[in-house]
Amino acid sequence: MSVSRLNVTEGWLEANQQYLMGEIARVRQALERKSDQITTGISLTLTNGFYPNGNGSHHQPDTSLSPPPLLDQLCQMFGLSSFERDLLLLCAGMEFDASWGLLCGIAQSNEQMNYPTFALALNILPHGHWGALTPDAPLRRWRLIDVGEGFTLTSSSLRIDERILHYLRGVQYIDERLASMEEPMPLPGILVSSHQQSVQQIATTWLQVGEGTFPVVQLCGEDVTSKRAIARAVCDHLGINLHALSAESLPTNTSQLNIVKILYEREWALSSTVLMLNCDHLETNDPARESAIARFIESLNTPLIVTSRDRRRQRQRPIITIDVHHPTSDEQRLIWQNALADKAAKLEPAINLLVSTFNLSAPNIHTACLTIKGMDIETPEEDEQPIDEESYNPSALPPLTTKLWDVCCIQARPRMEELAQRIDTAATWDDLILPDRERTVLSEIVTHVRHRMKVYESWGFAGKSRRGLGISALFAGASGTGKTMAAEVIGKELRLDVYRIDLSSVISKYIGETEKNLRRVFDAAEGGGSILLFDEADALFGKRSEVKDSHDRHANIEVSYLLQRMESYRGLAILTSNIKSALDQAFLRRIRFIAQFPFPNAEQRQEIWKRIFPKQTPTEKLDYRKLAKLNVAGGNIRSIAMNAAFIAADAGEAVQMKHILQATKSEYIKLERPLTDVEIRGWVK
Repeated sequence: MSVSRLNVTEGWLEANQQYLMGEIARVRQALERKSDQITTGISLTLTNGFYPNGNGSHHQPDTSLSPPPLLDQLCQMFGLSSFERDLLLLCAGMEFDASWGLLCGIAQSNEQMNYPTFALALNILPHGHWGALTPDAPLRRWRLIDVGEGFTLTSSSLRIDERILHYLRGVQYIDERLASMEEPMPLPGILVSSHQQSVQQIATTWLQVGEGTFPVVQLCGEDVTSKRAIARAVCDHLGINLHALSAESLPTNTSQLNIVKILYEREWALSSTVLMLNCDHLETNDPARESAIARFIESLNTPLIVTSRDRRRQRQRPIITIDVHHPTSDEQRLIWQNALADKAAKLEPAINLLVSTFNLSAPNIHTACLTIKGMDIETPEEDEQPIDEESYNPSALPPLTTKLWDVCCIQARPRMEELAQRIDTAATWDDLILPDRERTVLSEIVTHVRHRMKVYESWGFAGKSRRGLGISALFAGASGTGKTMAAEVIGKELRLDVYRIDLSSVISKYIGETEKNLRRVFDAAEGGGSILLFDEADALFGKRSEVKDSHDRHANIEVSYLLQRMESYRGLAILTSNIKSALDQAFLRRIRFIAQFPFPNAEQRQEIWKRIFPKQTPTEKLDYRKLAKLNVAGGNIRSIAMNAAFIAADAGEAVQMKHILQATKSEYIKLERPLTDVEIRGWVK
């Protein structure tokens, strides 16, 4: 592997400029001689001041330059013959000499043809050969020159490519056709030790290649941030450039795809720019796009890094696959310590707690610490009380630890909020009206989440088996019985975000798509320790029937995949179902907690009515015993209460039984149920 990154002094650039102008002057001599043959009496001397010595004489090339002049480097890189070299200079002269076009017109006996052509080059330059302008010859293959529209190939205008023109002058930048597709790259950062080992492995592999075919380096895994950081670190280590491109940006048209390939190969030669092809978010059933990506990877003869969640197979090109894992708990702990600097020692228990709850990347941890520093929190020593790093109570955390905790939750939100709805966790245990048995189940769920670090790690249960360590629950009951509110209460108690995922919208008719949708959700949630609430589990978990075809078999695969991810998820995953009996018993056995949310009886409905109106809401003469006769669930009671409040507000009155009656009638119309006299008897006199 050879690196040609330009790193030169101002003096070298000036000498390179003189060399280039001298070579252009030499080609101009040939152009002038031809012009003199066509016409006499017209004196077209070199423009005074244009060439390095200012008097029109030809500069003698300085062959002692080290590194060699860029013109010579380019000719060697792309294997240009002496004729092809002069043809390139003939095109370059148009950009530097205002009289060049006039000379071209005279030399071609046609003032309208005031530009270089292949016919002109064959006529005035030595060692001309027809093969110089074939599509697979270096000038056209590497897009060093552009051929314009013309009646014939030999009479078409020729123009030096802009990227090549600037390169010859020592100006480095990436071709605009590639830059327009570029993805933002991460800033350099400190890598954890396991990722540093991957960097060293890739660098060593590339350095040993020499001039052969570079193997594809494939970085696999769910941690997108770490993979990009590794790619950046490899290139920084080798002193080369990195360009990121989404695989979805690649054209599927064969000729356009080939142009992109050629430009990247050219860029590798000109500026030692390595491509990182991002396949992490590639979710497509388009065979044409998959084929284009595979062809591009196979044919690109430069160092190439491909990032993807799963391994991609290549037919011919050698491939090195590196599984990139999220930083381990110990590595995350070290990142926290470095980022918190002088506060790290005092916050050691807090760091252990954060590492056990959240699974953040290095950039996320640094961002969290910077956010805290930006808050300028004053935390006296006595305020930061010791905490149990293995069994925590978020509501009793010290101030600075609480801030760190909340910032960690925020770090995971951008990815999650693209995939699910975050629920406001305002509800408390007092808002939840349930039988004691169900409340006990919910309390046990909180206990398992709160003490999992102590039981799994310190007490050794994780050492017995890693299988089934995820905390999963099923909330079963009719609509409006409090399943979502229970998730809110747990989220508030644990100080964790709750995200609702509608399973009916996740399920896809395309084989494999449901698993991809679920994987995106779990992968995004891992970092923030979020509580996942999968609504409408009946859509996926219906009773299994005899497997009669591939669709039945695939449906069972989808269910198994969801349960597998729930069992391995670091946080809490909750399923909701309207009808528990509709769920297969084999699946239910794999769920740790099952809470049945019964339809509220009259006593429970009376308690719900007593608590449904906020303290700020003015009420007048509400009879909760009579309201409890209304045979609806808690969710409907909330809907009726809110509608009654709007009706009362419009009337300029406190909420009264008459307003609730009007709201009830509207709710029953929505439910398509008859409102019986027994339910509303005595409400309004």
